Amino acid sequence: MENNKINKVAEITLLFWLIKIVATTLGETLGDFISMTLNLGYLTGIGITLTFFLMILGVQLFVKKYIPIIYWFVIVGTTTLGTEISDFIDRSLHLGYAFGSLLLATLLASTLLFWYYKYKNLEVYPISEKAKETLYWIAILFSNSLGTAFGDFLSDNLGLSYLLGAVITGTIILLVVILHYYTKINHILLFWIAFVFTRPFGATFGDFLTKPIEKGGMNLGTYSSSMVSLGIILILIFIENKRQRKLS
Repeated sequence: MENNKINKVAEITLLFWLIKIVATTLGETLGDFISMTLNLGYLTGIGITLTFFLMILGVQLFVKKYIPIIYWFVIVGTTTLGTEISDFIDRSLHLGYAFGSLLLATLLASTLLFWYYKYKNLEVYPISEKAKETLYWIAILFSNSLGTAFGDFLSDNLGLSYLLGAVITGTIILLVVILHYYTKINHILLFWIAFVFTRPFGATFGDFLTKPIEKGGMNLGTYSSSMVSLGIILILIFIENKRQRKLS
């Protein structure tokens, strides 16, 4: 049984969601820093972030147990790459965030359907089998890309302010929490809904930090915002590492 093997992924706790949200903010600001601030373009940005993602994912798949800093840097890799993928679909391919959201939702659903077909469940913890972990990371990459596209759809297509977009997605997340504790709706379904919507929540907050004041942002810049987010996530990973050591 997989539960008897050494686990490779993070347990779903409150700390998990806190780190996930900060990771999405970092992914948004860092992705924009690479493609926009450095003016490298979205295709080059995808190349850079894909290389980082594949390198850190290779390390994650190689190690034999859950190591918080490696795991969460893979998450950061998916959020940063997801930012570049979403923007590339919209601004380079000119397909729009609405179509991008639909495309990425289809890819995520297809991945989860294959996962269910192969394993007869969608349990995300614990995971030890390498093939299942690979599916896990593919689903996470698609979900973070989808969350980015949906968040940009709210701000760019619907014209909502970054703060209002964060309020809307935050409300959805709060609703999922309520449903989790007070209903019998499948907890795995609620997990993936929350996982998708924490991405635009963090992304819109990242936009709120970086965008010009006249566009509803705080104009802190992508570099400064990325450094602040990186500092916060390193502190949270340190706390998670201490928690993990107490459990082992």
